[in-house]
Amino acid sequence: MQEHIKVPQDRIGAIIGVEGNIKKIIEEKTGATVDVDSESGTVVIGTEADAFKALKAAEVIKAVARGFSPEKALKLLENEDLVLDVIDLSNLTDSPSDLKRLKGRIIGRNGKTREVIEQMSGARVSVYGKTISIIGDSEQLATVREALNMLIDGAPHGAVYGFLEKRRRELKRTQMDSIF
Repeated sequence: MQEHIKVPQDRIGAIIGVEGNIKKIIEEKTGATVDVDSESGTVVIGTEADAFKALKAAEVIKAVARGFSPEKALKLLENEDLVLDVIDLSNLTDSPSDLKRLKGRIIGRNGKTREVIEQMSGARVSVYGKTISIIGDSEQLATVREALNMLIDGAPHGAVYGFLEKRRRELKRTQMDSIF
């Protein structure tokens, strides 16, 4: 099995890592081969064995390509419940200024909104280019997607924070119920 992934030029170095250490970690943990063409920005992931691990390797590469640090992206290999979700904003806006405004609402002043979303949901969020990417489990992804939809639809930040707080309480209650 082989998968080809196009990576932005400015993210190639993050995928390779210092002296190739990130590429090496991905290969060791998945058993897949990772070939990076830094000229074209193409990464080829191949495996003869476990296709699931090759898919996980591809997910890590995509996460780094979408702006996550390699350390955050590698969490996808440590917990099989975590997945990468990429939302393309380009089809939601008519102009570059709309896209910039939308990204600004999601990031917030000095990154506050993105930080609150991460703290309240437990997911990780990256705003890069024309996309928003999320790393989390299914509950976390649903919570973050709902919060992002609220922001995209123009909801006040306070209302979004309130929603996130309510969801966090609900999830804690559900977790406590499952323990007892």
